[in-house]
Amino acid sequence: MDYANSLLDLIGNTPLVRINRSLEAPGSSVAASGPLVLAKVEYLNPGGSVKDRIATRMIEAAEASGELKPGGTIVEPTSGNTGVGLAMVAQQKGYQCVFVCPDKVSEDKRNVLKAYGARVVVCPTAVAPEHPDSYYNVSDRLVREIEGAWKPDQYSNPNNPRSHYETTGPEIWEQTDGKVTHFVAGVGTGGTISGIGRYLNERNPSVQVIGADPAGSVYSGGTGRPYLVEGVGEDFWPDTYDREIADRIIEVSDADSFAYTRRLAREDALLVGGSAGMAAYAAKQLAEELAAEGQTDAVIVVLLPDSGRGYLTKVFNDEWLASYGFPTGGEAASEKTVGEVLRGKSGHLPDLVHTHPTETIADAVHILREYGVSQMPVVRAEPPVVAAEVAGSVDEKTLLDALYAGEAKLTDTVESHMSPPLPTIGSTAAASEAVAALEHADALLVQEDGKPVGVVTRQDLLAYIVRG
Repeated sequence: MDYANSLLDLIGNTPLVRINRSLEAPGSSVAASGPLVLAKVEYLNPGGSVKDRIATRMIEAAEASGELKPGGTIVEPTSGNTGVGLAMVAQQKGYQCVFVCPDKVSEDKRNVLKAYGARVVVCPTAVAPEHPDSYYNVSDRLVREIEGAWKPDQYSNPNNPRSHYETTGPEIWEQTDGKVTHFVAGVGTGGTISGIGRYLNERNPSVQVIGADPAGSVYSGGTGRPYLVEGVGEDFWPDTYDREIADRIIEVSDADSFAYTRRLAREDALLVGGSAGMAAYAAKQLAEELAAEGQTDAVIVVLLPDSGRGYLTKVFNDEWLASYGFPTGGEAASEKTVGEVLRGKSGHLPDLVHTHPTETIADAVHILREYGVSQMPVVRAEPPVVAAEVAGSVDEKTLLDALYAGEAKLTDTVESHMSPPLPTIGSTAAASEAVAALEHADALLVQEDGKPVGVVTRQDLLAYIVRG
């Protein structure tokens, strides 16, 4: 009889699968004539992601050192996948689990963690790492408060990259018979790319190691501003990331990540998450560059970290994508869109009229009068901003009422009296949807490719109709 004694025995040895149809594009011969692009399909691990690999290593090391004692509690800040791996191992070994997630993590993924018996604590995404409510600091506080708690801390635990150095790297080398020329992976904690990259470079120093990174993350030169793709990128430099290992970092936008994620499912039957789509898009870009240079014999391995089943309400949901102004492929060409209304006056996007939380009410009133608007968003950064940087809104009626009632002074800060954020609508939504939404609101914040780009009102819609 052929069977495993535990799911933990099934971790690793995931297959390589060639990516074919989604590499094809007008004028591109990548899929037909090379380079060869192979996906390391990590969602075939029993917990559904590459993070299964690091959970066993970290827990066994903590047991050996005495940091984790029988009956203890594992506390970890995680976007979901590491939690699943830790929860599986914890079940086998009799530990409790508490996982701290940022609020951008899909409800699907949170529910998976709960299904494994874990407690899930949700924290805001758009706060600095040093903020008391950041999911890093909340996890530290819980470790102090819970007796017998241990924090694996995948961001600094050397057993994170070690697990990939000992398992994933050797698997890729053996599966390609040592012919791998380029390795591509998204960078989150940095453990995957560091461990695999180090192993491959030791076997062949000419193997190129390429990181894929969401726009805004520090790895690709950003400041850590928020982005929508989950599980990759950072707003700080983790200890588990070897800064010398990557030969190149390719920045990928949310829009390209989500669009290619859907292509992988639709054209290559690879139902993967947004970070996998991001990495695969970077591999596609790399393959096109190599093909143009005549390097058609290159062998590119791209690691796809998890399944798309945890993102069905997001990446694979047309309504969710449309709410952020991402194209879904189902837009009606005959019906005018909100984006067309917004661009109606001059044919290009207007400036996003805005104020900041630390500005005064006097400043906000001046901006409203200068631009002839009655409401505007309050944002934490200078445009172009992303959705998570919208802090609230201000409107002339609320400010006027507060000032005349003596509840506010012109010298007060905006954040002391701002209203909730304006309702949002995607730029690809039909104008008729905006009409319906404005029955319950005075203005809508329009988003395009995940970024607020303007405000649309009833007056804008009427003016667009009049212009024909």
